[in-house]
Amino acid sequence: MSFLATFRKNLTTYASALTLGVSAVVASAPVYAEKTYTWKVQSHWPGSSSSYQDSLGRLKDVIEERSEGRIKLQLFEAGAMFKATETFNAVSRGILEMGTISPGYAQDKMTLAGIASGLPFAFRNVWEAAYFHQNMGFEQMLRDEAAKSGVYWATDKVYPTEMVTSKPINSWEDFTGLKIRSSGALQKFLTEAGASASYIPGSELYTALDSGIVDGAHWGAAQGAASMGLYDVAKYHVQPALNIAGTDVIIVSQKALDKLPEDLQQVVKQALDEQFWIRTNQYLYKERIALAKAVADQGVEVNVMPDDVQQKLAQTAQGMWDEEAKRSDEAKKALSLLKQFLGELGYL
Repeated sequence: MSFLATFRKNLTTYASALTLGVSAVVASAPVYAEKTYTWKVQSHWPGSSSSYQDSLGRLKDVIEERSEGRIKLQLFEAGAMFKATETFNAVSRGILEMGTISPGYAQDKMTLAGIASGLPFAFRNVWEAAYFHQNMGFEQMLRDEAAKSGVYWATDKVYPTEMVTSKPINSWEDFTGLKIRSSGALQKFLTEAGASASYIPGSELYTALDSGIVDGAHWGAAQGAASMGLYDVAKYHVQPALNIAGTDVIIVSQKALDKLPEDLQQVVKQALDEQFWIRTNQYLYKERIALAKAVADQGVEVNVMPDDVQQKLAQTAQGMWDEEAKRSDEAKKALSLLKQFLGELGYL
């Protein structure tokens, strides 16, 4: 055999052996799956509330799909693990990775909570509240303050809060005679205006109205009232709105967020930013449908409060606004920004 032939034979043998060796190494190498993260999410909404599925259910679907299953959200209804007023602390400490609250439930941690809950009789249209949050910097102010407690803050939506009552409000005496379920800044407002307002958990609200413990309540507006069955026992839908605000908030543990790879952090943050606009517009659409259905099917009456009642409520409301500014420099700045905005709109 010639030297060249021998060289070719040896080269072929060596190449074959090398190929087999590499194949064996590749075949024996372990395949590592990407790490998955399961987050516990405590809601302040009962499962029967429209927002439990429309807001929290939607967010779960979006995050799980866009993370390709690398983030899983395990949802818990109101009260399943923590009381609504305890959720902020649980998320702050990292016991819960995510939760939903009303800003009023974090009054002891957030000096901006009263303004976020919605100063009564401030905004007149939903777009105004949305603009104030997203275009004038209020949302970032909330996020910055929550960050001091290790919480990433994201307003779920802005929408009107309107009462339902078991008897109509046709005079100031009618209003001051009411016992109303409320929370946060609105509870204080209604009490100072002359009604008797108290906090009752959402899970107990229907029974409280049905038994006469309270004469009225607010749980969102028409959509929230319908989803909670309140129109069964309270046939008057009261307008105008007590406030228009970011009454529902999604909070995320910063510890949990920091543990995610950068791409998954962006998935969560982008989903939350998108949620605000989608849910605000969707809520308004469904609000009109829910009220029309309640009127047509359940005999609900839209009760517009008399002008003199509205004027007295507005006077009480504006007297409260300055109290919120005393809570911190951030609150003072936010209220100044709000008054400037309302003045530009011709409301002040």
